[in-house]
Amino acid sequence: MDAGPPVLWLGGAPGAGKTTVARLLARRHGLRWYSADAHTWEHRDRALAEGHPGAVRWESLSRTERWTGTDEELLAMSLHRERGAMIADDVRALPPGPLTIAEGTPVTPAAVAAAVPAVDRALWLLPTPAVQRDRLLRRGMSPEDGAFRLYRRLLTEIEDEVASYGVRTLTLDGTQSPEETAAAVEQVFADALAEGPKAASAPERRALLRHGNRAVVVQHQQFFARPWAPPDPGTQQWPFACECGETSCAEDVGMAPARFPCPPDPASPPVLAPGHDCPPWPVSSPG
Repeated sequence: MDAGPPVLWLGGAPGAGKTTVARLLARRHGLRWYSADAHTWEHRDRALAEGHPGAVRWESLSRTERWTGTDEELLAMSLHRERGAMIADDVRALPPGPLTIAEGTPVTPAAVAAAVPAVDRALWLLPTPAVQRDRLLRRGMSPEDGAFRLYRRLLTEIEDEVASYGVRTLTLDGTQSPEETAAAVEQVFADALAEGPKAASAPERRALLRHGNRAVVVQHQQFFARPWAPPDPGTQQWPFACECGETSCAEDVGMAPARFPCPPDPASPPVLAPGHDCPPWPVSSPG
C-alpha cells in the first residue's frame, strides 16, 4: 500500500468466526481492529452516491422485500464484490501505526491483491457447509430466511474466489474452539506480528480498544438514522471490549450503545469489566 498502516487481512464466509478471532488477536498483541461490519452503512451511502444499481434497488425495497429475491439478486444487493475496494480505501486512510487487523466477509482476494503486491499477510477462514449451517441455525436463523440464503451463497462465492487466487485458507470443520482457531491464525501471522509495529503500553492499547468500541457505536447509530429504520428500542445489549488495556484481558461488557460514554473519548470514562482498572489516557491517542 502507498500509505496507511501495515495490515493483516482476515476474510471468510459469515459464521467463520472472523470477528471473534480478530478481536482476540487485536487485544492480545496491541493491534488496531478494523471491522467491515462497522462500516456497512458508510459503504452503502458511498455506493448510493455512485448510483450502484444493487444499492439503489436495496434502498428502494421494503425491509421484507429485500430478502425475497433470488440468491444472485441478494448477492448483488449485498455489495460483496464492491465493498472490498472500499475496505481497502478505509484501511489506507488509517494512521501509519500500529499494525491493523482488518476483517470482514467483503475482504476479497481481489481487493487485497489490488491493495498490496502480495497477499502473504492475508488469510480466509472457510467453515465447511455443515459447520456454517449449524452456526447460522444457532444464531436463530431459518433456512427459509433471505439472510440465511445469502450467507450460504457467500460461502460458495468466497470459496470460488480464494481458489482462483490461490490464497491461504483455514478450513473450519467444527472441531476447533474459538481459541484454537485464533491460535492457528496467530501462527500464520507470526512473522508479521513479531515485526509489528504494535501498541507498547496499556494506555495505547486502551485507546485502540476505544477506537474499536466507538466504531460499533457509530454502526448502531447509522443504522437507526436510516429513513426506513424502526425506532431504536435502546435495550439491546452489545458486547464492548473491556478497556483496561491489559493484554491478558478478553472480557466484554454488555451495554446498550445509547449508554456508551459520549465523546470526546480521552475525557470520557472507560468501559470496564467488573474488577478491572485502567491507566489514564495517553496524550496522543492512536485511535
